[in-house]
Amino acid sequence: MIWFITGSGSGLGRALAEAALGAGDSVVATGRNREDLRELEEREPDRVLAQELDVTEASQAKDAVDAAIDRFGRIDFLVNNAGFGLFGPLEELTDAEIRREFDTNVFGAVNVIRAVLPRMRSERSGHIVQISSLEGVAPAVAGEAAYAGTKFAIEGICETLAKDVEHLGIGVTIVEPGPIRTDFAAGAVAKEPADPDYEESVGKALEWFADLAGKQPNDPRRVAEAIIAALSSPEPPLRLALGEEAVQAIREKLEGQSAELDDWERLAASTAVPA
Repeated sequence: MIWFITGSGSGLGRALAEAALGAGDSVVATGRNREDLRELEEREPDRVLAQELDVTEASQAKDAVDAAIDRFGRIDFLVNNAGFGLFGPLEELTDAEIRREFDTNVFGAVNVIRAVLPRMRSERSGHIVQISSLEGVAPAVAGEAAYAGTKFAIEGICETLAKDVEHLGIGVTIVEPGPIRTDFAAGAVAKEPADPDYEESVGKALEWFADLAGKQPNDPRRVAEAIIAALSSPEPPLRLALGEEAVQAIREKLEGQSAELDDWERLAASTAVPA
């Protein structure tokens, strides 16, 4: 199998690359800094192709996909893993900060999907794996409006994409992990509230976020292995929650949403055009 993984320089992307290689597969490892990928390529030169890729540049995504096809002939799994976190009061985040977050986490992912799809369509096979987050279903704390917004957006895109391409033999899986013990926090942008009104909500959330660094409950290696196991099943899921806290939080969110739907069902049904 041939894996194309964005954000392979560290964290979950690197763990996925390592797990795929451990399973005997080949990997196109991409990242903004090719130097971060050199050791991987030098260790497995026959099975690793390292490509510099800033996902916000559509032309780079196309070039990296073309290089992967030239080297390996196909792409079986695209893993959209590249992204970063932006945290702080929505009111105080700048337009540029929010746009950069969406440019990377949403439009960057779309750039790579669009670069890969023509080849997968021609092969009538392939699987797109979108790394989302628990925050893309059930945001845990305050201060995550921008980050969670990107995850909600890409989940909606991928859920609909699955309907677009299922008949072409192409699968889609959205991965929704809880906190993973990686250096994600080091690359995140966390803005302390300027207005004291947000200290009780966003300020405390950012304290929790800082305290969590290095103590996240999920092992990136085990998360990677779980993803590969799910994709190896006869019918891979559309959504894959990983981590006990993710399963619990998502279940509570869905149960609460269902209960609220029941509570307001009569009003909801009142909007039909009169007969």
